[in-house]
Amino acid sequence: MAGPLHGIRVVEMAGLGPGPFCGMMLADMGADVICIERKPSTVQSDFDKLKRTVTDRGRRSVALDMKKEGAADLVLRLVETADVLIEGFRPGVMERLGLGPDICLAHNHRLVYGRMTGWGQQGPLSHTAGHDINYIAISGALGAMGYADRPPTPPLHLVGDMGGGGMILAFGIVCALLEAKTSGQGQVIDAAISDGTASLACMYYGMRAKEQWSRQRADNLLDGGAHFYGCYECADGRHIAIGAIEPQFYRLLLELCQIDDPEFADQWNKQAWPELREKLRRIFVRRSQDEWRALLEGTDACFAPVLDFDQALAHPHHRARNTFIDIDGIAQPAPAPRFSRTPGSAGRLPESAGQHTSEVLAEAGFSPAELADLAAAGII
Repeated sequence: MAGPLHGIRVVEMAGLGPGPFCGMMLADMGADVICIERKPSTVQSDFDKLKRTVTDRGRRSVALDMKKEGAADLVLRLVETADVLIEGFRPGVMERLGLGPDICLAHNHRLVYGRMTGWGQQGPLSHTAGHDINYIAISGALGAMGYADRPPTPPLHLVGDMGGGGMILAFGIVCALLEAKTSGQGQVIDAAISDGTASLACMYYGMRAKEQWSRQRADNLLDGGAHFYGCYECADGRHIAIGAIEPQFYRLLLELCQIDDPEFADQWNKQAWPELREKLRRIFVRRSQDEWRALLEGTDACFAPVLDFDQALAHPHHRARNTFIDIDGIAQPAPAPRFSRTPGSAGRLPESAGQHTSEVLAEAGFSPAELADLAAAGII
């Protein structure tokens, strides 16, 4: 059964991190994503399947030498029948290639042109290098993460690249596609990871405005400051996560753990949080993670074991929901979210750069003679 984006064609300029994640999300939902990759210089290239990542799944791959005259014209031929273009280069690169938004939209006025950068298309930092950690640093998000007695803790690159970048761009693309159905016009999406991360942090800015958020790390409800919301070490060196915010869930946690210390009764006495956290630390370290799971997992105490990636694959909840799937021996997350009538489907990884070049170009109307000329010119 076709996914909800069946019939949408996407031209993706190969990149790293958030751009490919956005392309994966669209491909998982049924879009035909054609990835323009660099042409391998030798037969034994670095573009083999083992060096690809899960975020490359579901594409068809076209390999071009974009430095060759005529390569940009070839991409424009693909753009003419596409709904979306995704690029993640520094500002100005696509323009220098002859594939800037003005040119592409002149060839296809309905095109949604998605631009993925760290700092955005304009601004004092727009032309400087950076990575996820830098983009989330200026959003305010990184400064709120971690413990007070050490530097902020980077949250992998989930908050910036993937959440504030790839997911925000995918959302923007779907919004623009819906709008184009009414207007008949495409548009350019300027998706900056620094913007997107700030958007993800909107609740905390709201709490700050109400003076409900301290500037000190690990001093707040959701940053590990509250004794009833955080992680604790167990006797076996593994960890558990507690999130018993609501009073009824907090009472259940105390009851199941057989905690009758009267100091725990005033849950929201912030001055007592450090001492209560230390008391909980001493309680949870007495038993193994499995023992705490046997007591608390599946209850309303808001409990979960802290698992590594290997352990997550085997968790019964994930197994029951088929949260993870196996494609070509690679365990990976299944498409999300889930649809009742038009479910998404994860495709395979392209085996090599350019695996689908002839197929895609033939579909775009290139004749065998044109393909031969492109090969002779070294473009494909």
